[in-house]
Amino acid sequence: MFTKQRPATVLPREARVRFRDGLDTATGGWSHGFVQANMVSVPRQYADDLRRFTVRNPKPCPLLGAVGAGGFTTPLAEGADLRRDLPAYHVWRRGQLVARRTDVVDVWRHDLVTLLIGCSFTFEPVLERSGIPLRHREQGGNVPMYRSNLRCLPAWRFRGPQVVSMRPVPAELVERAAWVTADMPYAHGAPVHIGDPREIGIRDLARPDFGDPVEFEPGDVPVFWSCGVTLQEAVVRARLPFAITHAPGHMLITDRRVRGTGEIPVYRP
Repeated sequence: MFTKQRPATVLPREARVRFRDGLDTATGGWSHGFVQANMVSVPRQYADDLRRFTVRNPKPCPLLGAVGAGGFTTPLAEGADLRRDLPAYHVWRRGQLVARRTDVVDVWRHDLVTLLIGCSFTFEPVLERSGIPLRHREQGGNVPMYRSNLRCLPAWRFRGPQVVSMRPVPAELVERAAWVTADMPYAHGAPVHIGDPREIGIRDLARPDFGDPVEFEPGDVPVFWSCGVTLQEAVVRARLPFAITHAPGHMLITDRRVRGTGEIPVYRP
């Protein structure tokens, strides 16, 4: 019966079981009404500065929780094993991607500190319920993400551009999209840019740095939100000897409900 459920209706604990069993899928559209999180794990000696980076850049890096050295559980997701319960992980050595895996149990280290930050997948059901189409979902792809020329405030060796996600929105619904997301700072909040991508350093929307390209419908306007891959990008640029991150678009689905309620808020003008 579980396998016939729509991903939107699957509870977080059930979704995590599927991912632990090896299901490799982007988590957009899964477990509507629950907060999703990016994951970054770094050696303890770098953790204070990485956390400082999130504090200095709360828009792209809204910190939801931290796990001490060696730990792999979090109160955000009861019973979850952070080494196994995301659909896909990236393993990094000195800024180079060395492996993409569906679990990282055998490469986990006792000195890894893990930060969990918000994800825009959290607000996508809110957009849908408010009548705003999600083109990437309609087309069966992951949301496109781009490195922008919006700079983050540095923290020691952690620095770099803000990564943004982009969703085409019908022009008459852009204000509504901004309104419904503005009240969710834990999921990046309101857009950081609307319109011409060149103004934020993006030359070609058809060539995202992460995720999949998306086709526009007539009348659509590109709308850009901050993206948690910003933190991953800062870690990669710092060329740490070792790090583990989620694969872009493959998040931890937490047990935390949107706005702490059982209902997804809906825009009402």
